[in-house]
Amino acid sequence: MEDAITARFKVLIVNSNDALEFKLVRNVEDLEDDKTSFKPEMSHQVFGTSESIFGYRDLKVKLYYSAGSLETYLGMSYAEKVNKSIYEGVEADEVLQKISEFLVPQVHNSLDSFISSLHKEETFRPYGELLHSFSINADDNIRQFEVYKGNMNCKGFREYHQRLQTFLLWYIDAANFIDIDDDQWHYFNMFEKYTSNTGSTRYATIGFATVYQYYAYPRHTRPRIAQVLILPPFQNLGLGTHLLRAIYHEYIGRSEVKDITVEDPSVGFQRLRDYVDALNCDTLPSFSRECLVQGFNKTMAAEAREKFKINKKQARRVYEILRLRATDLSNEQEYREYRLDVKKRLNIPYKREQQDLKKMESVLKMLDKYSNVALPAPEQRLQTLEKEYRTLEEEYKKVIKRMDEISEL
Repeated sequence: MEDAITARFKVLIVNSNDALEFKLVRNVEDLEDDKTSFKPEMSHQVFGTSESIFGYRDLKVKLYYSAGSLETYLGMSYAEKVNKSIYEGVEADEVLQKISEFLVPQVHNSLDSFISSLHKEETFRPYGELLHSFSINADDNIRQFEVYKGNMNCKGFREYHQRLQTFLLWYIDAANFIDIDDDQWHYFNMFEKYTSNTGSTRYATIGFATVYQYYAYPRHTRPRIAQVLILPPFQNLGLGTHLLRAIYHEYIGRSEVKDITVEDPSVGFQRLRDYVDALNCDTLPSFSRECLVQGFNKTMAAEAREKFKINKKQARRVYEILRLRATDLSNEQEYREYRLDVKKRLNIPYKREQQDLKKMESVLKMLDKYSNVALPAPEQRLQTLEKEYRTLEEEYKKVIKRMDEISEL
């Protein structure tokens, strides 16, 4: 049975995800409106793998941003804090200090000071060049959005981006802040354009993306999308699609751009990328149904790269999505041919491993050495391959479902 002190300690341990509260504040009323609050998806990049905070009871950590310029307030409240004189010198975690390490120095520690800064929202305007504007109908409410391409030469943009990138800590695993002094970075920012209670036009930050310009021989570039984030209050509205299309539009028409790549995409972003690329390639002659059933070919890869800067690996993936969409799943022969085509591609790494292992075994025999290195048995490999295929098909079907929903509108 645990002693009283141990039990007391447990009460003073809180989950950091539960303790944190975020807001994007458009007006003073938002501060008291629970509907404007949202939570992090993770906090281990600040508070460690346990995602816990020690030393407080009923802890609330408030990290508020003004909606446009992202003026920042950081504060906390609690019902009780551990007393080190009672608990053998044990001290509470320095919560605000841990978070502050990732924030720019100009952070409000007073809520009154933060409220006073909200007047800046009246004059805040997006940085850089307007690339794309669009509207959506959300719950019978027409909302206006714009995408801008900013750069560090814009006055105030450096500080703005440093505030914006802090959201990566809470929503993208293994996130790193980029080197903003490297001029090969391109910045894409999305805003909602809205009318305030006073009738003035204002802009609220919605999300952002960063793209790095890699060199490609001999005189080309290969833009790599590194970070993409739509902030939680604005997710599931289709805004990520518009942001990605704005990025594509910036590079597709440039002759020096070889193709567009993505750095370690999450499952969610890969699905978004598949959707946009599949819609684009569905308009190309080489991706017609008549061509799809004949298998992936060089013409598909070349046309996808030429028209939409899609690299060969992604073009093959898009081909598989569109061919599945064109396949009559009730036709066993047609469906079987599709499955075999995809599995053959999935099995290429295994075949290479087999070849490498045989070469290694030959060398070891020549050296009169024994090796117990072995690949999985054929039956085991078939099971693994089937599982890989089924997982992939389910992902493809999600993309196809979204494509079909759009075509029905």
